[in-house]
Order: sequence, then C-alpha cells, then structure tokens
Amino acid sequence: MKSIIIVGPTAIGKTNLSISLAKEINGEIIGLDSRQIFDFMPIGTGQPSKNEMIEIKHYLIGTHKLTRKISAGKYSKLVVKSIKEILSKNKVPIICGGSGLYYRALVKGIFNESITNYNIRKKLIKRLETEGVDNLLKELKNIDFNYSKIVHKNNVKRLLRALEIYYITGKGPSENFKKQKINTNDNFFKIYLKMDIDVLRKKIKNRILSMIENGWIEEVNEIVSMGHKKSNQAMESIGFNDVNDFLKKKINLNELIEQININTRQYAKKQIKWFNREQFDLIIDLTEQHKSSVIKKIINNFYNII
Repeated sequence: MKSIIIVGPTAIGKTNLSISLAKEINGEIIGLDSRQIFDFMPIGTGQPSKNEMIEIKHYLIGTHKLTRKISAGKYSKLVVKSIKEILSKNKVPIICGGSGLYYRALVKGIFNESITNYNIRKKLIKRLETEGVDNLLKELKNIDFNYSKIVHKNNVKRLLRALEIYYITGKGPSENFKKQKINTNDNFFKIYLKMDIDVLRKKIKNRILSMIENGWIEEVNEIVSMGHKKSNQAMESIGFNDVNDFLKKKINLNELIEQININTRQYAKKQIKWFNREQFDLIIDLTEQHKSSVIKKIINNFYNII
C-alpha cells in the first residue's frame, strides 16, 4: 500500500486535515517537520495538541531532545521505520509537514556525497559568529543563487549545511541535488496544499496570536531558563529568538508579533517556491473548499491510484 504525503506552507491547515483524513481511512500520522520533532516546544513549533495525538497516533512529534541534531537523511530513515510500523498494523501511513528538504530526502533520496565534515562545519560556525548571517547568506548567493532563495536567514542550520556541501564537493547544493540517487520505488501518494496568499497571510497572523495566547512566551522562557544554547538546532525555530528578545525587554509585544509575522510570511513564501518545483499526484487549493469535500477528493484519488 502507498503512503500518503501531505505538504504545504505553514499555517495552511495540514495538521487538522491529516487528522480528519486519518479518522476516515484508518490512518496514523508521521511528522515531516524539522522542528516539531523536538520536545519542550510544542507551541512554538505548532505541534498537534495532546488531545489530537490521543485521537490519532503520531510519530516523530516531540520525540527528540532539544540538544540533539538531526539531518534530512536521518529523518527520512526514521520516517521509513515509522511507515513500516504503521503498515504492520494494516493502517495507512499519512506523512504530514512543511519541510521541503526532508520531503525531498524522503521521496528522492540523498545525493551520494551527502556527508558531513565537522572541521568545515566548525569553521563555518566560527565565521557565523564573527561575520554574521548576512555575509554568509551573501556568499551562498554567489555560490548557488537559486538555492539561496529558499534559505531563510533564520534557518542557520540550512545555511551552514549549504556552504558545507559546497566546501566538501566544490559544487552548490542545487548541482548536487541534480545527481542525487532517485528512489525507484514510488510508494508515495503526494499531495500539495495551496491557498490564496492573502488568505494564508491572515491565517498566519491569527495563528501567531493564538500561539502567544496559549503560552508561547512562557514556553520560550522555560527553555531559556534550562540553559539551552542558541546554536542548538531546535533554537533556530522561527520566533524563538524574537520571543527571547521580548523577554529581555528589547522589543515590546506589538513589535514581537510584527517581527514573527514578517519572518513567518517570508518562510511560507520560500516553502511555496520550493514545493512549486516538485511533482505531486494531487494539488488542492484550500481557499474556498470545505474540509469535507477536500477529504472526499483525497480519498477518491488515493484509492483510484492504489
């Protein structure tokens, strides 16, 4: 049986839709998100609620410690392991998230030279500390302009990894991805969710307000009090540093909301650009469609294919 993958930009409603779908087709959900996998930050990373995870079993949500690191290749292996577990129970795996890089690693594989050089990584981290994000991003633009367009400056891990790939292989990420080992077994029914950009922006703003109301600031304060370093992969989540600045009284609440809103909208724009280059079995515009009709469309197309 094929596994379903549901991807799309942040705040579009992937989690809610995947849970409703899972109820209809006896499915279980696997997270495909570079931040939701970490513990202690369910609000800031937009994880499903406890009640939602009681309703439908979820995998790779809040399962990794904040101090751990995870690569796209390692994540894809964890997804495959979860798929096998779900299939063994005669249920349908539903992979849901917005990480374009993790999506690509899962459906296409990783290029053969996708290795890590810790000496190069340490030098790049040192340069990040001395030169700043903007200079390193400028360097990436000169090396690989197309890839730089999908790297948000808040996503330091992706920026450093892109430069690391270049210094290891002598070629930018885009060129390396062209020769990646493509998976020959198409075991995925791939769905892309899109929406009118103005409607999506309203949803982004409303979600930010809801996250703050539900305790996002208190969540960040607790993490900071635990002594976690900014260099941790989990700390690169959008809004974390902004909330930390608010806690330090560097910005007020209105400035906090506006800054997170800008960064989230920029991130959504990069997600859309990334996914627009991918191929899908089904593309659904959620702008004016009721959830029930969307679920019906997915089920009809999925079972027609399998």
